[in-house]
Amino acid sequence: MEADIQPESNGQRFKRKSMKILRRVFFIGIAIALAIVAFLYWGTYEHGVMAGKVLRVSEKGFVFKTFEGKLSLESFGALKGVSPVAETFDFSVETSEKEIITSLEQVALSGERVNLHFKKRFMTFPWRGDTKYFITRVERTE
Repeated sequence: MEADIQPESNGQRFKRKSMKILRRVFFIGIAIALAIVAFLYWGTYEHGVMAGKVLRVSEKGFVFKTFEGKLSLESFGALKGVSPVAETFDFSVETSEKEIITSLEQVALSGERVNLHFKKRFMTFPWRGDTKYFITRVERTE
């Protein structure tokens, strides 16, 4: 007894191959999108140091609590005898960095001059902070 096996028609073969190609394109697109999001989330654009006095450190937010701060840079004009220009640097601190937050609170209360090491990220995310600048280390100056 032979089974009735009908040969696959051209329409069925085309449909099967096109679905296979669509699945591959879909998964490649998802992989590329995930790679872009990962790059924007963890990638850093710039590393540097800012010096000045910490004016404030505060926890902000309704849904996502983030730590934000402001540093007074006290830059000077080109002419002698001109009063300093009030310039500030806004920054964020990741919530997991408890030691840095404590250090920033201490120097904000004491008014001492500090060097803040930072990294600049490509994008901001609401659960991470309001700025693209994240403090990685607080260096107290003598």
